[in-house]
Amino acid sequence: MSLTPRDVENIAHLARLAISQDQVKAYAADLSKILDFIDQLKAADTNAVEPMAHPLADQVQRLRADEPLDLDQHEKYQRNAPRVEAGLYLVPKVIE
Repeated sequence: MSLTPRDVENIAHLARLAISQDQVKAYAADLSKILDFIDQLKAADTNAVEPMAHPLADQVQRLRADEPLDLDQHEKYQRNAPRVEAGLYLVPKVIE
């Protein structure tokens, strides 16, 4: 399937994209190549391929231990705050 420059202009309009006229031909060629590749993939015979429920079926996935590295960094974060009182961040009043 090949796209015409007019098709690309319509797609760009629907997607609210600003594409210059010199880019339209390049986009039409690139998008046509992508659509041709999709057609090639569709033509592949996949009838003998069993669908996978999980990409790592029959394989062991090694997991790391789920252990916290540093529990409390409260003081570290509050050092950068402009105003702190009693462990709380003080912010300017925005509603009167």
